[in-house]
Amino acid sequence: MIWEDSLYLWFLLLIPLLWGGYWWYKRQQSQRRSAYFDDRLVKQLRKNFWQTGDKVRLISFMIATLFFIVALAGPKIGTEVREVQRKGVNMMVALDLSASMNAEDVRPSRLEKAKFEINRLINRLQGDRIGLLVFTDQAFLQVPFTTDYSALRLFIDIVNSEQMPSGGTNFSAAMETALESFNSLEEQEQGNASDVLLFVGDGENHGGGYDSQLNALVDNGVIIFSVGIGTPNGSPIPVYNENGTLVSYERDSDGSTINTRLESEAMQDIANEGGGEYYEIRSGSDNIEPFFSKLDELERGEFSSQEFADYKNQYQILLVVGLFFLMITLFFPETKPKMLEKKQDN
Repeated sequence: MIWEDSLYLWFLLLIPLLWGGYWWYKRQQSQRRSAYFDDRLVKQLRKNFWQTGDKVRLISFMIATLFFIVALAGPKIGTEVREVQRKGVNMMVALDLSASMNAEDVRPSRLEKAKFEINRLINRLQGDRIGLLVFTDQAFLQVPFTTDYSALRLFIDIVNSEQMPSGGTNFSAAMETALESFNSLEEQEQGNASDVLLFVGDGENHGGGYDSQLNALVDNGVIIFSVGIGTPNGSPIPVYNENGTLVSYERDSDGSTINTRLESEAMQDIANEGGGEYYEIRSGSDNIEPFFSKLDELERGEFSSQEFADYKNQYQILLVVGLFFLMITLFFPETKPKMLEKKQDN
């Protein structure tokens, strides 16, 4: 069990204070009566007073107060299933994690700039489903389609090229994994939401042709946008030690420093064939703002109801019980019922 606002439970301390205050008031009242009237006169004046009824009203009031305070704290017990209707697009982000994305011709690095722009994109989403796949020469689905943007941000923040088994790049592997994700989504439900693939990288591809995978995505109605990150002149790929100190640059098999450049033609071709648009980031001040506007123009479908469990608020039950005891407090008789008076007379 959890509480909506447990601070209200401190009001439970009022119950013993109220009880003590009532006892003190009754004692003072009794002392004042004794000063002016003797016991026989008091009994005669209070002939119909029902002491048991007075106790019942007091106890009922205390119980009602108890239940009202606990209800105010909002106890949540068990679970409930809620249905949420959402409208939006289905978007998969394919992020290149090859070693060349660590180049710093775009500050602070190509990869960090890409992650920054993806986070900006997430901040603009409203109900859209988004997933994340990362790739080098292999592709991995990091986050399936979700509307849990907070969880997605956590994954984006921690992704880096060191988590991948190799530093090469294979576009076909990324597209094949993306297609599998879209197909899996279609098997679960039928809808008219636009399917979007945002392909983010520096354009370097070491995996050969990818035309068949690209055509398969297009045939399945996926609209492909691409973001090229880097500069035409390129930059060496820095290597840092555990302390964050630059120790060297990536070298090829001949020992020469590798200079990685933005391959914009490949990224442009992907967007052109995919029916989307190509965006380019050559500096830290560039962004993908035009993509946000384009995304708003796409058809938004209604997703099937998403069910999820949550703690169920049970304050209503406590409120009803509290009202029941409050009614006893207000309407319980102050004088003895006639049936009891007759029995005492007999």
